[in-house]
Amino acid sequence: MTSGEAEVSAKRLISGPGLLLVWLYGVMVVGAVSRSAYQIATEFDRAPLAYSLSAVAGVVYGFITYTLVRGGETARRAALVCCAAELVGVLTVGTWTLVDPSAFPDATVWSDYGMGYLFIPVLLPLSAIYWLRKARERAAA
Repeated sequence: MTSGEAEVSAKRLISGPGLLLVWLYGVMVVGAVSRSAYQIATEFDRAPLAYSLSAVAGVVYGFITYTLVRGGETARRAALVCCAAELVGVLTVGTWTLVDPSAFPDATVWSDYGMGYLFIPVLLPLSAIYWLRKARERAAA
């Protein structure tokens, strides 16, 4: 591998398992945004908090997907911050939906820690944080 190839490889975040993360985040963007757009357009008055949180989740997923594809150290750091914020959101909303279910007449993407999405919303940021930290170690080596 030439020094130029090594430099490009160090900047890429979507090699190996990173490609799976991009794919999963892309699926979550489509799921969260389409679900929230439909719910906001048709029945927003029924559960405005739940639908708004799903829309926020979709935007966060979209930004993380973008930063993973963009690559580079700045994008890696931005993705890491967003993944940490996503994890805090999933844990907060997940706990809130268990403690006070009446606050969420309809589920959000992050309700019950993402149970409606096979717990991907709680597993995805954990996996991404691990991958992004490993990418930093690879870039430093």
